[in-house]
Amino acid sequence: MKAESFIKILNCDFYTGVPDSKLKALCNYLIDTYGIDGKHHIIAANEGNCTAIAAGYYLATKKIPVVYMQNSGEGNIINPAASLLNDKVYAIPEIFIIGWRGEPNLKDEPQHIFQGQITLKLLDVMDIKYFIVSKETTEEELVQTMSEFRKILDEGKQVAFVITKEALTYSGNTVYKNGYNLRREEVIEHIVKFSGEDTIISTTGKISRELFEIRERNKQTHNHDFLTVGSMGHCSSVALGVAINKPDKKIWCIDGDGSMLMHMGAMAVIGANKPKNLVHIIINNSAHETVGGMPTVADKIDICSIAKGCGYINAVCVDNFINLDTELNNAKMKDELSLIEIKCSVESRNNLMRPDKTPVENKNVFIRYL
Repeated sequence: MKAESFIKILNCDFYTGVPDSKLKALCNYLIDTYGIDGKHHIIAANEGNCTAIAAGYYLATKKIPVVYMQNSGEGNIINPAASLLNDKVYAIPEIFIIGWRGEPNLKDEPQHIFQGQITLKLLDVMDIKYFIVSKETTEEELVQTMSEFRKILDEGKQVAFVITKEALTYSGNTVYKNGYNLRREEVIEHIVKFSGEDTIISTTGKISRELFEIRERNKQTHNHDFLTVGSMGHCSSVALGVAINKPDKKIWCIDGDGSMLMHMGAMAVIGANKPKNLVHIIINNSAHETVGGMPTVADKIDICSIAKGCGYINAVCVDNFINLDTELNNAKMKDELSLIEIKCSVESRNNLMRPDKTPVENKNVFIRYL
């Protein structure tokens, strides 16, 4: 089904969410149609954030909002869905559009398998009526379903469309780019060079895949890398937990701007604890590049000022390799909490390797190394 037809049938004026590869057609159509204008479309920091934004939209307009997300984001909406939206509380109607990663009987990455199994169960528990949209779903079926959903929404309840692989299409040629020249993969190569035998904890998505491939290319061990597949937004907290309990080891956290934004409160906790052995690196391309390139708000905020306000001793921003190498060396030598923001382009190779070890195998060798 075309994304244009899907949105026309929903007949809603406001969309907010966190991008997902299963929803790439929808996200690209929204970007091409509305951009991120605030009035019709907002890309949020996390799924709870967009659920609350949508609630505010309803309170202000009494019109039905739409919230889109990957199914991994269901965990982030449980609290606002249960204690804010629910018809036993404020009875705020919302339409959820959920990309179904880890769909049963389809091959997917390990972090999506269990989430895929419980996607529909979580909706059942939250008393959210759902409809599965597949490649075979017709516009007539969707119109009928939306007619039934309108009655549920009128009762102050929520409904969901669960989107399977390739269920939505869009023929537009959406291009995502920024004005920076550094390639993220080359940036990680420099980090690997300066970190040496130190511990690295990397965020989910292509950052971890690129780190894994660089180790393979260099014929280096993976033992001192923890690849945080899944659990977006939490790699810096994992790094803090390791750094506090292994004060004799230098810990490098390779984070992304989308990940940092998703749970930015982690920076306040890191800054308050001030682990002297932690280097927090944020590779900032101002995009959710792993799932398609849709923009984040990272180009509109001052990450270094935020870090210093949270208590980071050192916080610098670089956009070229000369300054990057200088700051990587400084962070290596300093016995103080440091943050390095690295501005880079929106691009990656399509043929990136995926880790050939299971997450449990990665965990076990990492623990032995520590």
